Amino acid sequence: MCPYDIIYDMKVVLDTNVIVAGLRSRQGASFHILHWLGQRRFTPLLSVPLFLEYEAVLKRPDLVPGLNQESIDIFLNVVASVSDHVKLYYLWRPALADPADDMILELAIAGNADAIVTFNRRDFMEATRRFGVNVMFPNEFLATLQEKQP
Repeated sequence: MCPYDIIYDMKVVLDTNVIVAGLRSRQGASFHILHWLGQRRFTPLLSVPLFLEYEAVLKRPDLVPGLNQESIDIFLNVVASVSDHVKLYYLWRPALADPADDMILELAIAGNADAIVTFNRRDFMEATRRFGVNVMFPNEFLATLQEKQP
């Protein structure tokens, strides 16, 4: 059994940087996280603003070598189909220095996320203090899943 083959359901918000890293390289935790999307090993949370950000970033020219627009659309359809869609009724802005991070924080709060998975933990430190939101690096998220394995 691969150390990343764990079954445990956690609700998480995947920051765009994790999605990009997982599509750019088959190495590392981000790739394993994306691999798990179709296997429903965790529950990604998604809002309209976050989905639109995923799309806008992934469709930047040459950001993800080897993926054309059609492949990106297929990937985004998979993300949308396996995610819990959360409607945002209340905005917590401004809560963080980066407005794009506010969008992720709002989704995490509205969706009662177990964690925000990002490479930018430092940017979310205020969220952790103020709202009690757990912020994890991708490798920490995978380690947490291993610890909670039944």
